[in-house]
Amino acid sequence: WIFMLYLIGLGLNEKAISKQALDALSKCKRVYLENYTVDFPYNKVQLEEQINKKIILADREKIEGLSIVDEAKKLNVALLIYGSPLMATTHITLIQESREFGVKVKVIQNASIFDAIAETGLQFYKFGKTASMPAWKPSFKPTSFMEIVKQNQSIDAHTLILTDIGLEFSTALKQLEKSAQEHNIKLKKLIVCQALGTKNQKIHYKELEELRKFSGVKKPYCIIVPCLKLHHIEVQALEAYS
Repeated sequence: WIFMLYLIGLGLNEKAISKQALDALSKCKRVYLENYTVDFPYNKVQLEEQINKKIILADREKIEGLSIVDEAKKLNVALLIYGSPLMATTHITLIQESREFGVKVKVIQNASIFDAIAETGLQFYKFGKTASMPAWKPSFKPTSFMEIVKQNQSIDAHTLILTDIGLEFSTALKQLEKSAQEHNIKLKKLIVCQALGTKNQKIHYKELEELRKFSGVKKPYCIIVPCLKLHHIEVQALEAYS
Protein backbone atom coordinates (compact mmCIF):
# COMPACT_ATOMS: atom_id res chain seq x y z
CA TRP A 1 0.00 0.00 0.00
CA ILE A 2 1.41 3.40 -1.03
CA PHE A 3 0.81 6.28 1.35
CA MET A 4 0.92 9.98 0.53
CA LEU A 5 1.89 13.31 2.03
CA TYR A 6 -0.55 15.99 0.88
CA LEU A 7 0.47 19.66 0.94
CA ILE A 8 -2.83 21.48 0.76
CA GLY A 9 -3.36 25.19 0.12
CA LEU A 10 -6.29 26.59 2.08
CA GLY A 11 -6.83 29.76 0.08
CA LEU A 12 -7.68 32.99 1.86
CA ASN A 13 -10.72 32.15 3.99
CA GLU A 14 -12.11 29.16 5.84
CA LYS A 15 -14.51 28.29 2.99
CA ALA A 16 -11.95 28.47 0.19
CA ILE A 17 -10.69 24.90 0.50
CA SER A 18 -11.23 23.04 -2.78
CA LYS A 19 -13.22 19.92 -3.56
CA GLN A 20 -9.94 18.28 -4.61
CA ALA A 21 -8.51 19.05 -1.16
CA LEU A 22 -11.59 17.69 0.65
CA ASP A 23 -11.35 14.46 -1.36
CA ALA A 24 -7.69 14.12 -0.34
CA LEU A 25 -8.46 14.85 3.32
CA SER A 26 -11.08 12.08 3.39
CA LYS A 27 -8.17 9.62 2.86
CA CYS A 28 -5.94 11.09 5.58
CA LYS A 29 -5.49 9.64 9.05
CA ARG A 30 -3.61 12.69 10.31
CA VAL A 31 -4.14 16.37 9.45
CA TYR A 32 -1.69 19.11 10.45
CA LEU A 33 -2.09 22.88 10.18
CA GLU A 34 1.04 24.96 9.66
CA ASN A 35 0.63 27.88 12.06
CA TYR A 36 3.89 29.82 12.12
CA THR A 37 4.13 31.75 8.84
CA VAL A 38 0.89 33.75 8.84
CA ASP A 39 -1.66 35.47 11.08
CA PHE A 40 -4.84 33.50 10.38
CA PRO A 41 -8.07 35.45 9.70
CA TYR A 42 -10.08 32.58 11.19
CA ASN A 43 -9.57 29.96 13.91
CA LYS A 44 -8.86 26.23 13.96
CA VAL A 45 -12.41 25.30 15.03
CA GLN A 46 -13.92 27.08 12.00
CA LEU A 47 -11.59 25.16 9.71
CA GLU A 48 -12.32 21.84 11.45
CA GLU A 49 -16.02 22.43 10.82
CA GLN A 50 -15.34 22.95 7.10
CA ILE A 51 -13.23 19.82 6.63
CA ASN A 52 -14.95 17.63 9.25
CA LYS A 53 -11.58 16.48 10.62
CA LYS A 54 -9.57 17.07 13.79
CA ILE A 55 -6.55 19.28 13.16
CA ILE A 56 -3.15 19.16 14.90
CA LEU A 57 -1.23 22.45 15.02
CA ALA A 58 2.29 22.16 13.59
CA ASP A 59 4.94 24.70 14.54
CA ARG A 60 8.27 25.35 12.79
CA GLU A 61 10.06 22.72 14.90
CA LYS A 62 7.52 20.04 13.95
CA ILE A 63 7.77 20.73 10.22
CA GLU A 64 11.51 21.36 9.97
CA GLY A 65 12.13 18.26 12.09
CA LEU A 66 10.57 16.30 9.20
CA SER A 67 8.69 13.87 11.46
CA ILE A 68 5.67 14.50 9.18
CA VAL A 69 7.61 12.91 6.31
CA ASP A 70 8.37 9.92 8.52
CA GLU A 71 4.67 9.52 9.41
CA ALA A 72 3.72 9.60 5.72
CA LYS A 73 5.63 6.33 5.22
CA LYS A 74 2.95 4.56 7.28
CA LEU A 75 -0.27 6.54 6.70
CA ASN A 76 -1.78 9.31 4.58
CA VAL A 77 -0.88 12.67 6.10
CA ALA A 78 -2.03 16.18 5.17
CA LEU A 79 -0.35 19.48 5.93
CA LEU A 80 -2.73 22.42 5.58
CA ILE A 81 -1.09 25.72 4.62
CA TYR A 82 -2.79 29.11 4.49
CA GLY A 83 -2.97 30.55 0.98
CA SER A 84 -0.74 28.76 -1.50
CA PRO A 85 1.07 25.62 -0.24
CA LEU A 86 4.55 26.39 -1.59
CA MET A 87 5.12 30.01 -0.52
CA ALA A 88 7.58 29.12 2.25
CA THR A 89 10.97 27.50 1.57
CA THR A 90 10.28 24.98 4.36
CA HIS A 91 7.41 23.51 2.38
CA ILE A 92 9.58 23.02 -0.71
CA THR A 93 12.16 21.30 1.54
CA LEU A 94 9.40 18.90 2.65
CA ILE A 95 8.94 17.83 -0.98
CA GLN A 96 12.68 17.32 -1.47
CA GLU A 97 13.02 15.30 1.76
CA SER A 98 9.95 13.21 0.91
CA ARG A 99 11.41 12.25 -2.46
CA GLU A 100 14.70 11.33 -0.81
CA PHE A 101 12.89 8.97 1.60
CA GLY A 102 10.64 7.51 -1.08
CA VAL A 103 7.46 9.21 0.21
CA LYS A 104 4.98 10.30 -2.45
CA VAL A 105 3.83 13.94 -2.30
CA LYS A 106 0.74 15.57 -3.78
CA VAL A 107 0.51 19.37 -3.88
CA ILE A 108 -3.00 20.84 -4.02
CA GLN A 109 -2.85 24.50 -5.03
CA ASN A 110 -5.04 27.40 -3.94
CA ALA A 111 -5.15 31.21 -4.11
CA SER A 112 -2.66 33.30 -2.15
CA ILE A 113 -1.97 36.93 -1.31
CA PHE A 114 -0.18 37.15 -4.69
CA ASP A 115 -3.51 36.56 -6.43
CA ALA A 116 -5.53 38.81 -4.14
CA ILE A 117 -3.39 41.96 -4.45
CA ALA A 118 -4.65 42.36 -8.03
CA GLU A 119 -7.85 43.70 -6.45
CA THR A 120 -5.99 46.91 -5.59
CA GLY A 121 -6.07 47.75 -9.30
CA LEU A 122 -2.29 47.70 -9.62
CA GLN A 123 -1.16 45.88 -12.75
CA PHE A 124 0.11 42.49 -11.64
CA TYR A 125 2.99 42.27 -14.11
CA LYS A 126 4.38 45.54 -12.70
CA PHE A 127 5.26 43.98 -9.32
CA GLY A 128 8.96 43.37 -8.69
CA LYS A 129 10.62 41.28 -5.98
CA THR A 130 8.65 40.68 -2.79
CA ALA A 131 10.14 41.97 0.48
CA SER A 132 9.73 40.50 3.97
CA MET A 133 9.74 42.80 6.99
CA PRO A 134 10.93 41.03 10.16
CA ALA A 135 9.83 42.17 13.61
CA TRP A 136 12.57 44.22 15.27
CA LYS A 137 14.17 43.20 18.53
CA PRO A 138 16.15 45.47 20.89
CA SER A 139 19.45 44.05 19.61
CA PHE A 140 18.43 43.41 15.99
CA LYS A 141 16.79 46.02 13.75
CA PRO A 142 17.24 44.89 10.13
CA THR A 143 16.41 47.38 7.38
CA SER A 144 17.89 45.53 4.41
CA PHE A 145 14.43 44.68 3.03
CA MET A 146 14.26 48.31 1.86
CA GLU A 147 16.98 47.52 -0.69
CA ILE A 148 14.36 45.46 -2.52
CA VAL A 149 12.07 48.51 -2.59
CA LYS A 150 14.95 50.55 -4.02
CA GLN A 151 15.68 47.91 -6.70
CA ASN A 152 12.01 47.76 -7.66
CA GLN A 153 11.72 51.53 -7.87
CA SER A 154 14.74 51.60 -10.18
CA ILE A 155 12.82 49.47 -12.71
CA ASP A 156 9.48 51.23 -12.08
CA ALA A 157 7.98 48.25 -10.25
CA HIS A 158 5.64 47.93 -7.26
CA THR A 159 6.84 46.25 -4.04
CA LEU A 160 4.75 43.89 -1.95
CA ILE A 161 5.97 43.86 1.66
CA LEU A 162 4.96 40.87 3.78
CA THR A 163 5.20 41.48 7.52
CA ASP A 164 6.34 39.12 10.27
CA ILE A 165 3.68 37.10 12.08
CA GLY A 166 2.34 38.96 15.11
CA LEU A 167 3.63 42.37 14.01
CA GLU A 168 1.06 45.07 14.75
CA PHE A 169 0.41 47.56 11.96
CA SER A 170 1.41 50.67 13.93
CA THR A 171 4.76 49.05 14.80
CA ALA A 172 5.30 47.89 11.19
CA LEU A 173 4.66 51.41 9.93
CA LYS A 174 7.27 52.89 12.31
CA GLN A 175 9.79 50.24 11.22
CA LEU A 176 9.02 50.93 7.57
CA GLU A 177 9.48 54.66 8.01
CA LYS A 178 12.80 54.34 9.85
CA SER A 179 14.08 51.78 7.32
CA ALA A 180 13.14 54.05 4.41
CA GLN A 181 14.98 57.00 5.98
CA GLU A 182 18.08 54.86 6.47
CA HIS A 183 18.05 53.88 2.78
CA ASN A 184 17.16 57.37 1.49
CA ILE A 185 13.79 56.29 0.13
CA LYS A 186 10.89 58.76 0.16
CA LEU A 187 7.59 57.10 1.01
CA LYS A 188 4.47 58.91 -0.18
CA LYS A 189 1.15 57.14 -0.60
CA LEU A 190 1.07 53.49 0.44
CA ILE A 191 -1.46 50.72 -0.11
CA VAL A 192 -2.39 48.64 2.91
CA CYS A 193 -4.39 45.44 2.36
CA GLN A 194 -6.16 43.80 5.28
CA ALA A 195 -7.46 40.21 5.27
CA LEU A 196 -7.83 40.00 1.49
CA GLY A 197 -10.28 37.34 0.35
CA THR A 198 -12.22 37.37 3.65
CA LYS A 199 -15.36 39.15 4.87
CA ASN A 200 -13.08 41.58 6.78
CA GLN A 201 -11.21 42.62 3.62
CA LYS A 202 -10.16 46.27 3.42
CA ILE A 203 -7.87 48.16 1.05
CA HIS A 204 -6.50 51.56 2.05
CA TYR A 205 -4.59 53.99 -0.15
CA LYS A 206 -3.28 56.79 2.06
CA GLU A 207 -0.45 59.20 2.63
CA LEU A 208 2.08 58.14 5.26
CA GLU A 209 0.89 60.89 7.62
CA GLU A 210 -2.70 59.66 7.37
CA LEU A 211 -1.63 56.08 8.07
CA ARG A 212 0.26 57.18 11.21
CA LYS A 213 -3.05 58.32 12.73
CA PHE A 214 -4.93 55.33 11.38
CA SER A 215 -5.68 52.53 13.83
CA GLY A 216 -8.14 50.54 11.74
CA VAL A 217 -5.77 47.90 10.28
CA LYS A 218 -6.01 44.42 11.72
CA LYS A 219 -3.95 41.27 11.04
CA PRO A 220 -3.32 39.74 8.58
CA TYR A 221 -2.26 42.65 6.39
CA CYS A 222 0.38 43.52 3.85
CA ILE A 223 1.86 46.80 2.63
CA ILE A 224 2.46 47.79 -0.98
CA VAL A 225 4.89 50.52 -2.00
CA PRO A 226 3.66 51.53 -5.46
CA CYS A 227 6.10 52.41 -8.20
CA LEU A 228 6.89 56.08 -8.80
CA LYS A 229 5.07 56.26 -12.16
CA LEU A 230 1.58 54.82 -11.95
CA HIS A 231 -0.41 54.05 -15.10
CA HIS A 232 -3.55 56.21 -15.38
CA ILE A 233 -5.77 53.10 -15.00
CA GLU A 234 -3.92 52.23 -11.77
CA VAL A 235 -4.45 55.81 -10.51
CA GLN A 236 -8.20 55.57 -11.17
CA ALA A 237 -8.45 52.19 -9.43
CA LEU A 238 -6.46 53.35 -6.37
CA GLU A 239 -8.47 56.54 -5.91
CA ALA A 240 -11.46 54.35 -5.05
CA TYR A 241 -9.52 53.24 -1.94
CA SER A 242 -8.21 56.69 -1.07
